[in-house]
Amino acid sequence: MADKLLIVMMNSNPLVVMEVVPPISQAIVAAAMEFDVEMVFSGRSAGLLKKGAAAELPLAAGRSTTVHDLIKEAVQAGVRFKVCAAGVEYWGEEIIPEVEETVGGAYIISEAMDDSTVTFTY
Repeated sequence: MADKLLIVMMNSNPLVVMEVVPPISQAIVAAAMEFDVEMVFSGRSAGLLKKGAAAELPLAAGRSTTVHDLIKEAVQAGVRFKVCAAGVEYWGEEIIPEVEETVGGAYIISEAMDDSTVTFTY
């Protein structure tokens, strides 16, 4: 059985809460189950990690809790957040502090091809 979950966020619209919350929530659950969990944001989805973007997305209408709060919860649970270099080039260098590392396409391919990793893409 695999012991690592790699969640690649690439096509989810960073402005649509219901496209970004389920994968982050799944990452939290997997980390609570003691799996090694990484979320890599690339392409369109990398916009969520731009400073201010996730903080402006409430989890639900009328709530003060934001997607950025959920990201902080994920980090506390052990989820590691990474962003693809191309996403940083497009969206800008100002990313949230929860992002641990900037990676390239080869990193994503290498991790996804590892036999001990299960990969989900969104």
